[in-house]
Amino acid sequence: MSKEKYHWQTQNVKVGGVDDMVLLSKITEDAITDNLKTRYMDDYIFTYIGSVLISVNPFKQLPYFSEREVELYQGAAQYENPPHIYALADNMYRNMMIDCENQCVIISGESGAGKTVAAKYIMSYISKVSGGGSKVQHVKEIILQSNPLLEAFGNAKTVRNNNSSRFGKYFEIQFSRGGEPDGGKISNFLLEKSRVVSQNQEERNFHIYYQLLQGASGEQRENLGITTADYYLYLNQSGTYTVEDLDDKKEFSDTMEAMSVVGLTGDEQDTVLQIVAAVLHLGNIAFREENNYAVVECEDFLAFPAYLLGISQDGLCSKLTSRVMDSKWGGKTEVISVTLNTEQACFTRDALSKALYSRLFDFLVDAVNKAIQKDQEEFNIGVLDIYGFEIFKKNGFEQFCINFVNEKLQQIFIELTLKAEQEEYVSEGIKWKTIDYFNNKVVCDLIESKLNPIGVMSVLDDVCATMHAKGDGADQTLIQKLQSQISSHEHFNSWNKGFIIHHYAGKVSYDVAGFCERNRDVLFNDIIELMQSSEFAFIRDLFPENLDAEKRGRPSTVSSKIKKQANTLVQTLMLCTPHYIRCIKPNETKRARDWEDSRAKHQVEYLGLRENIRVRRAGYAFRRVFSKFLQRYAILTRETWPRWQGEERQGVVHILHSVNMDSDQYQMGRSKIFIKAPESLFLLEEMRDRKYNGYARVIQQAWRKHIAVRKYVKMREEASDILLNKKERRRNSLNRNFVGDYIGTDSHPEIRQFVGRRERIDFADVVVKYDRRFRTVKRDLILTSKFVYLIGREKVKQGPEKGQIREVLKRKMDLDQIQSVSLSPLQDDMFIIHEMQYDSVLQSMFKTEFLSLLYKRYEEKTQRKLSLKFNSMLEFKVKKGGWGPFGSAGSRQIQFQAGQGDEAVLKPSGKVLLVSVGPGLPKNSRPTRRDKRKSRYMGSQAPSTGYQSRDSPRAAGGGGRGGGRGGAGRAHQRGSLLRQQSSMEQPTLPRLAAAHSRQNQRNAHDQDNSFMDVPDQGVAGLHRRLSKEVKPLPGAGRPKPAPRPKPRGPQCRALYAYDAQDTDELSFNVDDVIDILTEDPSGWWYGRLRGREGMFPGNYVEKM
Repeated sequence: MSKEKYHWQTQNVKVGGVDDMVLLSKITEDAITDNLKTRYMDDYIFTYIGSVLISVNPFKQLPYFSEREVELYQGAAQYENPPHIYALADNMYRNMMIDCENQCVIISGESGAGKTVAAKYIMSYISKVSGGGSKVQHVKEIILQSNPLLEAFGNAKTVRNNNSSRFGKYFEIQFSRGGEPDGGKISNFLLEKSRVVSQNQEERNFHIYYQLLQGASGEQRENLGITTADYYLYLNQSGTYTVEDLDDKKEFSDTMEAMSVVGLTGDEQDTVLQIVAAVLHLGNIAFREENNYAVVECEDFLAFPAYLLGISQDGLCSKLTSRVMDSKWGGKTEVISVTLNTEQACFTRDALSKALYSRLFDFLVDAVNKAIQKDQEEFNIGVLDIYGFEIFKKNGFEQFCINFVNEKLQQIFIELTLKAEQEEYVSEGIKWKTIDYFNNKVVCDLIESKLNPIGVMSVLDDVCATMHAKGDGADQTLIQKLQSQISSHEHFNSWNKGFIIHHYAGKVSYDVAGFCERNRDVLFNDIIELMQSSEFAFIRDLFPENLDAEKRGRPSTVSSKIKKQANTLVQTLMLCTPHYIRCIKPNETKRARDWEDSRAKHQVEYLGLRENIRVRRAGYAFRRVFSKFLQRYAILTRETWPRWQGEERQGVVHILHSVNMDSDQYQMGRSKIFIKAPESLFLLEEMRDRKYNGYARVIQQAWRKHIAVRKYVKMREEASDILLNKKERRRNSLNRNFVGDYIGTDSHPEIRQFVGRRERIDFADVVVKYDRRFRTVKRDLILTSKFVYLIGREKVKQGPEKGQIREVLKRKMDLDQIQSVSLSPLQDDMFIIHEMQYDSVLQSMFKTEFLSLLYKRYEEKTQRKLSLKFNSMLEFKVKKGGWGPFGSAGSRQIQFQAGQGDEAVLKPSGKVLLVSVGPGLPKNSRPTRRDKRKSRYMGSQAPSTGYQSRDSPRAAGGGGRGGGRGGAGRAHQRGSLLRQQSSMEQPTLPRLAAAHSRQNQRNAHDQDNSFMDVPDQGVAGLHRRLSKEVKPLPGAGRPKPAPRPKPRGPQCRALYAYDAQDTDELSFNVDDVIDILTEDPSGWWYGRLRGREGMFPGNYVEKM
């Protein structure tokens, strides 16, 4: 489908739902879910709750992530465009630069909700909008290429998500003080190592295995000994080898390219693939029992893994089937060799495979970090992309750790958006009515608490510290200890195979089988010694342990590591200014436009969106300490800029009064200002931007003038050379500045529409054109590198716009087709463009500038010099124009003769036009102005843009109607500076548009597996339901204020009817009321009538 169909700027389309759910008329889970569904079905996946972004996974590619959207959202306020992840990313980047504070975005949601894709869009956007040289571009490339590399080794297909992150990642993009990304750092959490050796049905191992098998070259296949996926035990257990819409062969190519970008050498890349293949081969080593001991079933399977790992085949066989242990007895230490059984041998093999893969993954993360590390941190933006909350048929130790981390992230959201916000209102003395919500800290404590009541992880670590051998005994001990120590907790239940925790997202049953082994994560010293004997330095470096060092204390466990990592992550996030993306998964079918109401509503409930809306509506959208507020908005008043001298609180009040903010829109706390509505904040931001833009324009204008002075001196001299010794010069034109665009075409799309999109306009001016009868008419003359355009205006003769005046393209001349240009030797402004079909006679006071540019562009395009002819008798061809004495094709003549005065006097006589004009400057005149002065902005000087620079010459030249209006008429034409200013004073909110609604919602598919159903909400859901919504009194019970009168500008009433004589004038009838925008001393006023702006005679009206 076309991009235009979806794009928000499209007109006349239905808008789905509300952009910001703070504006919902009803705040219920059903209303929130319905709004999200309406927008989702219209392909609007983003919705706001204030500054929080809600993102629904569309399960398809959408067209609004192009360069066009990057330009649309860059530097724009949140309200200016529809909700988008680019708006949040831009807000983060700008806040970092303006406030000099680190930022972070916390992306949360269950598995398959779209968190990883959201993180990639944020990193991509920041990369595009931040500047930088070649070094910075290299850092950007590494940041972006790290995604496919780490996804290949850290993501896998699960039953819930085809590209599920099986590790956590916190990516800090580091910036210079100029806002250029010049470094970065990745912190990774808890890779799901168990997936290397086993997967559930309908799932896959990590993507890299399938990429290697599909994408390896013939030589690589031979060197690595790889074949089809069903050959390997580590891949064939689930029976799933491919993923819909995923090309493993292409992905392998992208992964290899990413390795090169992050700086891995060719040898390192080969070794990485060696280890990946070696793990596959290790899995095919099987064992059989012989005299109660394990032996390798077929020693042929030892050859390839030993070869790829650079170790001896016998050593590998020995270390997989036996262990060396230290036996202490009576103060003596004896080394004994213990032969393993088949179960222990398989465990050792799998432990080696998991260790190899996880250490390889850590190496890749370190490689990315080394490529982008910087010595000194200045600012950073952190992007948290972590595994989502998940429930499977069998939930093991990994799901327990993953769901714990998600529980911690939910706690951050609650702490900062619900709890801390309300507590801040109370501490600052703001009037506030408390809103109830479910605080999941009780669930976090249940899992991680070290003291009374003791947590699940502490009990697990105690059991692991006392276990001595592999087996089910330790897991059963864990169940018993949990039952005896935690069973009374309301968020905990036990069952025959494990335990149940009532998470914020629902009840999850954990099977404790393997819990203790996976928590210990022991790699025996024998295996480490074996790897340290490898002939490959790369592999030796993956196992840097010092085995001779004496070990003291309890060995660290996986649960203690993940608990420490989670709390460190929380501390890191708390030090940044947080932004939130709440991802929602609309279905379990992974299909586009499939919406499951119960699943979506469940996520709305456990994510606390209703409470979030209520706090947002009742509270204040913006708060800032007085000093920071003054620092940011001081520029709005003279008294506060550059520094407020008085008390900070009074300075804040002064700024708010200066912008006329209503007192009910803000409250002053003890140390902070609280602003209620986002619109009030947007007003401040808009006014601040305008102030800075005004100063920026002054600086830009001074700089451009500085450059232009030098450029235009050269242009004047070149232009003068064209006419030198051939034509008399006007006094005003010889030393005049060249402007180029005298119309301001950038502000007039109605003119710009006729010019090609990529054509640069070199010259634009309103000129006078002479027809076959020497009658004059105004035309817009446009010159580009390819064409000369003549644009006129006509009344629409039929249709709904009948009677309205529209721009029409009168003529388009290809530069190739121009034959010559004719001029007189006198000081007049007339010139003739000779073309193959017929000629155009034009008059412009800027003819010298136009001719110099035309001469240059003609030569560039045709590689020929443009022929310029100078004569007192000029002849031009006319085209056939109908019947009558002047209707036939033929020629006309213009005869020039010396007269009096600087203004040309025209006398038509039949087919000849007689032009008389007084003497000008001698033909050998050259520019005398050298512009050696320093270019500086002078407030009394008019900027050299638009029509203002033409006022003085036009007033003297009298090229307009009747002479009564003089230069004022020109000053008020299209692009009037006064009109621009009046439109800037009061910015209006843009109209939003949306894509057409399509209601072909598919029926939800029945789920075969009950674990895929919406989970039981448990006690956490009960607590959420207890916090019933209490509707506040409208307006807090206060009476509605009287409506404020709209400010009205000066108006006048028409005394006589007037018909417009030109396109920039207003027509009106007697008694029509006209809004007066400006009054000019010339007697021609500028006003607005029935939505149209234009000029009108001041003596036809009386002021009201």
